[in-house]
Amino acid sequence: MEGASSGLDELASLAGKWLSLSSAVPGRHTAAVVADRFDRMTWRDTYEQSAALRELARELDARHGHATDLLTDVFLAAYKAGPRLRQPAEMDPSRLVDHQVVTALVESRGFTELRRETAGDPYAAAMAVLAQAAALRGLLERTREAREQAGRAGQGQRDAEEAASAVAEALRQAGEEAGEAGTVSAPAADAVRQAVETAETAEAAARQAQDAARALGATASAVRAGARNAAAKAAEAVRQESALLRAWGVGPGELERMPFDQRARLAERLRTGRLAQWAELIGRFRQMARGERARKVENATGELVGVTLGDDLSRVIPSELAALGVPELRAVFAVRYAAGELMLYDSQGEQATGRGAIIACVDTSHSMYEAGPGGITREAWAKGCALALLDQAREAGRDFVGILFSAPGRIQVFRFPAGRSAGTDRVLDFAETFLGGGTSYQTPLSAAGELLEEEFDDTARRRGDIVMITDDDCGVTEEWMRDWNDAKRRLGFRVFGLVVGAPRVGEAGSVLEALCDNLRSVEDLTDVHAAADLFRVI
Repeated sequence: MEGASSGLDELASLAGKWLSLSSAVPGRHTAAVVADRFDRMTWRDTYEQSAALRELARELDARHGHATDLLTDVFLAAYKAGPRLRQPAEMDPSRLVDHQVVTALVESRGFTELRRETAGDPYAAAMAVLAQAAALRGLLERTREAREQAGRAGQGQRDAEEAASAVAEALRQAGEEAGEAGTVSAPAADAVRQAVETAETAEAAARQAQDAARALGATASAVRAGARNAAAKAAEAVRQESALLRAWGVGPGELERMPFDQRARLAERLRTGRLAQWAELIGRFRQMARGERARKVENATGELVGVTLGDDLSRVIPSELAALGVPELRAVFAVRYAAGELMLYDSQGEQATGRGAIIACVDTSHSMYEAGPGGITREAWAKGCALALLDQAREAGRDFVGILFSAPGRIQVFRFPAGRSAGTDRVLDFAETFLGGGTSYQTPLSAAGELLEEEFDDTARRRGDIVMITDDDCGVTEEWMRDWNDAKRRLGFRVFGLVVGAPRVGEAGSVLEALCDNLRSVEDLTDVHAAADLFRVI
């Protein structure tokens, strides 16, 4: 039925409430974490690079609305050093449950610990999201009804805002049609009244939905508990991966330069490789070696035990130096120096470190599978020691060679020249390779001698160090032994022996004792300090 005409002031009064609402509608946010465009760009780049993140988002979005927004918030909360959350009143009602989840995460103790590993590191932040995947699935399922209510509240609010805008538009059109006396035609007035009725209906529906959404408080306890568990698990997962990377010698600088997918493949390889369970042992070896290097004193004189002859000017006794003060005796001093016949203090202490390559010959025969105390295998102890020796060589600017050996003729050689990046993949290849079979000393030691001979021919560098790590004994021929001793005298290298888990192999009179300048047995495979002094003299 057609209504009567009305005055413009009357209609403006009727629509006044909706005019103020339409002009003061605040922007509603769908993101709980305040982020700038660079943060959002980091998330987009990480999302594009991580197939696992995309797969998780697709899975959750298929069951729950706008789940990717929640993943974005969790990522940014982990990535930003001091994440700031919006107030609930600033949020689109449909995202209030997400806000609850992110708030509970950020306020949990576990998440604070997590950010120590993830802040500023997109890869670690993505890993934190993935580590919480199971917990997020559970939270989304438990809050499904609350999220649906919040969604209805959000839609109701949008409907009310659109209805308020419709009122303002109807009043504007009525104003344009009003006569000079401010009289509005009946159709225009009816349009305003109809818009007001629609707005009132929408407001009532929105209020009802918002009242239901306020019942989210009932889910708060479950959300907080779930968030705490999720944060704790994520912190532990990220912490373990960081420790794993450090144990294998992958530094923060290398990680920063590493592309996302390469880092993900590396982490997966470290987690699933043959020696993954011994990462803690390998880390302890490397830490111990660093400590021993700090204690090292190059060319330490040790305890004075007498006088000897030689040409080391740092140990010349005072009476010899006095000859330099007499012009007539200086020529005599020079001749005796050239002949190595100066009188020197003799000392007993640690030998000077070598200068040639460090070569670790690691037994990978079947018996090295055997486990000792703590379930640690002989192989794990030997590889941990070898990797620490690799660090030793890098620190000293010396070449390192890892020779894995087993039966006669079976070796695999890994060369790590000084001055070049070792390459984590190459290090892992060395650590994870296992040949199996029996044991031969001649094959790896001959290869080591040839490498030191090659180094001497190329650089005239002598005094290399060979470390033989084995758990088995075997014979060598007399001819080979003569050639071996000749090479030692010519090249000046030393041989250190480490018998792992089989003391009889290093007993007096054994072949290994005859081959080594320094030999010790290791029975407790939980003890990395059994080889500590090697890292002061090698």
